[in-house]
Amino acid sequence: MIRRLRRTYRSTRLGTRLALGLGALALLVFAVVGTSLTTYMRDYLEHQLGYQMKVVQTVQSKDAEANGTVTQKPYWGWFSAVYDVSDDSAVLRQPADIPHDIRPLTTLAKDMAHSDTELLRTVQIDGEGIYRLRACEVQPGVVLVSAAPMEGIQDTIDQLVTVQVIAFGVALAALVVFGRKMLRRGLKPLSDMASTAHGIASHDLTESAARLPLRADGRDGGPEVAELRTAFNTMLEHIDDSLAVRAEAEQRLRRFVADASHELRTPLMSVRGYADLFQYAAANAPGERDRHLARLRAEAARMGFLLDDLLLLARLDAAEVEAPLRCEEADLVELVHDAADAFRAGHPDRPLTVAPSPQAVRMRLDPQRIRQVLDNLLTNAAVHTPAGTDVSAAVSVAHGTALVKVTDAGPGIPPADRERVFDRFYRVDKARSRDRGGSGLGLAVAQSLVKAHGGSIEVSSEPGSTVFTVTIPLDLAER
Repeated sequence: MIRRLRRTYRSTRLGTRLALGLGALALLVFAVVGTSLTTYMRDYLEHQLGYQMKVVQTVQSKDAEANGTVTQKPYWGWFSAVYDVSDDSAVLRQPADIPHDIRPLTTLAKDMAHSDTELLRTVQIDGEGIYRLRACEVQPGVVLVSAAPMEGIQDTIDQLVTVQVIAFGVALAALVVFGRKMLRRGLKPLSDMASTAHGIASHDLTESAARLPLRADGRDGGPEVAELRTAFNTMLEHIDDSLAVRAEAEQRLRRFVADASHELRTPLMSVRGYADLFQYAAANAPGERDRHLARLRAEAARMGFLLDDLLLLARLDAAEVEAPLRCEEADLVELVHDAADAFRAGHPDRPLTVAPSPQAVRMRLDPQRIRQVLDNLLTNAAVHTPAGTDVSAAVSVAHGTALVKVTDAGPGIPPADRERVFDRFYRVDKARSRDRGGSGLGLAVAQSLVKAHGGSIEVSSEPGSTVFTVTIPLDLAER
């Protein structure tokens, strides 16, 4: 039974449980207050009765001295008796106004023989009820005993208890009812959060379903509830952002895997085809073997370059402890001139000029990776422009950064493609064959390498002028 009550209590809503707890606490307070008030009232009434008996006995003592006994009854229901007492006996004087059962009065009169002060005692008199007895010595050997009924005091206490029970019962019921309403209103933000959590569980992260409103008038539960609402909304924003980033990352990963599979399938099919041709030529046309072997090696090399780029991007994305950078002191101007010389040798039909620059721009960087960036940018300019298009490179220093600009006078990049030129496997010219260019990883690799150096790469383009700007901080920390 107790376990069942516990389970029922635990399954009750928090507002109801708090209201019941508040009611139990109020009931305890009411019990303490009622008991204290009743005790105080009883003591006060008994004290008043004792004082009243003292006044009455003062008058009765004079009556007893004059007449030998009490001749007048003070109040209805009161009793008075005069005793002649000795060490072990008490003899009642007659006439006397006494109840049918005089044993309590006689016992008190005997006790008075051994006391120097008046005695008070509350007793049960058979056939009469509860009485308050008071005994005092009228003269040596003579004791006056008065008995006052306590029925009036008990009636007053009973009425007080009844009024308290009714008043406290009404107050307790009102406290539980209105307290429950106030608690339910105060706990409404928790209900809103529960509803929002259910919405999140159903994958509904819209602004209306996944945000709790904040009220500026302070009527939403106080500063604590407002702080809780703010923290809850902040948490939801972080969850929303994280899910968006995760969805974007998954989309990019799916696209990356699809593009990588597509790009790797082409050289693999070429390798398989040239291997079959090489096997056929070895048996039927030995003179063709060297040509097929050269093509086989070229496709294998191209696939190797593609895998190297994919591995480099993966390592840069993973932010490995051993980053693929080996920084040392190097001259950026010298690297630009070396890249320009290599470009002129590989593309004699592309006029390339290097703008005047400072004699030297020495800084910490990975010379091989920066050279790879420069080669990618220059090769990109050669691939996407007609033969004879002017290409230029320039190095400058401004605001604590080194800038390298690679400019070509080609047709430019369409506006729709500018934001995606650094995406992996993205090609502006979709019809361009892979024999003429790379796999669409060149600019993505260049951007990742520049970011690994703490810099950035941007592009601006219009017909007749396309500029790639590489920015690297001069105070590059050692990596």
